[in-house]
Amino acid sequence: MSVVHDTAIGPLHLDASPRGLTLLGFSPGPETDDEPAADVLDLARREIDAYLDGSLRTFTVPVDLSAHPAWDRRVLDGLAAVGYGETVSYGKLAAAVGLGPGEARRVGGAMARNPVAIVVPCHRVVGADGSLTGYAGGLERKRTLLDLEARDTLLFSMY
Repeated sequence: MSVVHDTAIGPLHLDASPRGLTLLGFSPGPETDDEPAADVLDLARREIDAYLDGSLRTFTVPVDLSAHPAWDRRVLDGLAAVGYGETVSYGKLAAAVGLGPGEARRVGGAMARNPVAIVVPCHRVVGADGSLTGYAGGLERKRTLLDLEARDTLLFSMY
């Protein structure tokens, strides 16, 4: 059972296990009978709001990807190296997680299945030429998130 959190970028659907956040998405996830972990959801809501208002750069809410294939987890874990305000191409992310040069599409598939958007920052993955490509929340939201991080990074570097 997911809960809806209203934000500046629209409603976000959240769910959590006792181990961590299992869903942060732009649409509801699969229905479960499990009672979501309230403490994880509370932390996730606070951190999402802080991120969107520019006062948080690094999420501390735990993430539980245990229900997802090891392949996807390997790629999603690789996003941890892509810092706030940075981007990486699908091909470079593929190389960073030990995949061959032709496996950028497999990375794209893992990004499309990312159940915990924003916290696991798939919005930071762009085309080889820097173009915005696929995002479950839509390219407009992807641009908004990248602009938020770029603006905040620029302001931070000025002081």
